[in-house]
Amino acid sequence: MELILAVVIALVVAVAVTSGLVISGRKKKQLPPAEPPSTTPTITAPPAEPHVGDEAETPREEPRRTVEEVDLPATEAPAAEPVVEAPAIEVPEPTAGRLVRLRARLARSQNSLGKGLLTLLSREHLDEDTWEEIEDTLLTADVGVAPTQELVEALRERVKVLGTRTPDELRGLLREELIALLGPDFDRSVRTESPQDTPGVVMVVGVNGTGKTTTTGKLARVLVADGKSVVLGAADTFRAAAADQLQTWGERVGARTVRGPEGGDPASIAFDAVKEGIAEKADVVLIDTAGRLHTKTGLMDELGKVKRVVEKHGPLDEILLVLDATTGQNGLIQARVFAEVVDITGIVLTKLDGTAKGGIVIAVQRELGVPVKLIGLGEGPDDLAPFEPGAFVDALIGD
Repeated sequence: MELILAVVIALVVAVAVTSGLVISGRKKKQLPPAEPPSTTPTITAPPAEPHVGDEAETPREEPRRTVEEVDLPATEAPAAEPVVEAPAIEVPEPTAGRLVRLRARLARSQNSLGKGLLTLLSREHLDEDTWEEIEDTLLTADVGVAPTQELVEALRERVKVLGTRTPDELRGLLREELIALLGPDFDRSVRTESPQDTPGVVMVVGVNGTGKTTTTGKLARVLVADGKSVVLGAADTFRAAAADQLQTWGERVGARTVRGPEGGDPASIAFDAVKEGIAEKADVVLIDTAGRLHTKTGLMDELGKVKRVVEKHGPLDEILLVLDATTGQNGLIQARVFAEVVDITGIVLTKLDGTAKGGIVIAVQRELGVPVKLIGLGEGPDDLAPFEPGAFVDALIGD
């Protein structure tokens, strides 16, 4: 019992000692010194209430600025409208000798016909098989059946008479016969002068995809290069952007374009174009018509309507049919149908730079009885050239 009492007393003493140590440790921690109380307390005044009548305060005099002294906020100047510069007027190269200058380009794609014929004619023995090969070569070049037979018969007769066949003799012989087939007596000038005191009127017709609108623009460059003033009539209202395309061609050489709304009446636009040409005293009016599909009778009738309406101002001086040289015999079908609707006076053959079918020149002339007056030899703006039979044949058979 005494032992238990002694243990309890010892525990009480230990607890007391521990508590004293904790209290003494807390007293050792110093608290930060308190700030002395402010002697002048900050008093926030209540907002003043406005007074009226007798209670109103006497207004205090304050410096005031006049209207002239007040600085107005800076205003930005309106943005200047962008200046649209007119396209520079180009000077087309002269047409005289243009085909001669383009002869190298023509020869690269055409002389396979001439070289093939010269190779066959240079054989030691010209038997029936050789002459059949010559016929096949001419037919492949789209010369046509009747012209091919005429050419072969003429060559056989002259080779038989000559006896000797040196390369120079054969080349000269072939050149003469090909030029004869091309019709050297044709008048190939584009008629742009009216017998009346009005501009010459040229209408350009053809099927979609033949390069008709581009040809019209290039023809404007040809005429401007020859010193003539030109008005363009954008009567192709069925093809999207045809009028824009023609106007771009005209702007390059300073030719005005008369156009109407898309889907408008082509005859009305053609009539207005001639009217404007007369008012401006232009030398030539070029009318670009829609690309009539030769299988659509209604469209072909409308082309005839355009012709009749334009002729109210005076007779048409030239109607040019644009044909794609790569279409071959299908081009002859197109030419035949167009000739039934309007009186074709000349032919423009395009895309002769990418085909070895130069014989189509002979075939289409024989079919319509009208001359090829212009040929297109590339995509360049000055790649439309007056057709010259001698230069064309020289490009076919080479030097």
